[in-house]
Amino acid sequence: MSQRLDYYKSSPDAAQKYMEFNNLLHKKPFLAQYGHLVTLRASQINGCAFCVDMHVKEAKIHGERELRLHHVTVWRESTLFSAKERAILEWTEALTQLGAHGVSDAIFAIVRAELSDEELADLSFLIVAINGWNRLSVAFRAVPGSADKIYGLDKAGLS
Repeated sequence: MSQRLDYYKSSPDAAQKYMEFNNLLHKKPFLAQYGHLVTLRASQINGCAFCVDMHVKEAKIHGERELRLHHVTVWRESTLFSAKERAILEWTEALTQLGAHGVSDAIFAIVRAELSDEELADLSFLIVAINGWNRLSVAFRAVPGSADKIYGLDKAGLS
């Protein structure tokens, strides 16, 4: 597989602003703690190999346990996630796979029981961001691992 287009080079101003938005979100303590689960799960759903590769490596660098990373795809059946993490993953899936009728009141109630207004808003913005990155990377066939040195992901010890 080869990359179709380098969207950073083709639209540097938009790419830079989008990256600034992304970086702002990841500086928030709540998202710094839980964001890797969100970005990995959305990327799995969207079939974005570049992003799955990136977010597994980021999570490992930030101390996430390997088994939990393997369980993200089966989080409903796994006992490795807290109620808050389960709500976060539920919201990630709901916003990533919007149904014809949006997000149900039942899912919203589950999430509201675990998250503050600020956490829910920040989480929603992160889901918007990762879904955008996924769409860019899938559309232009970003090659998994191709940005490891740029982002310091070679420190994960995964290849």
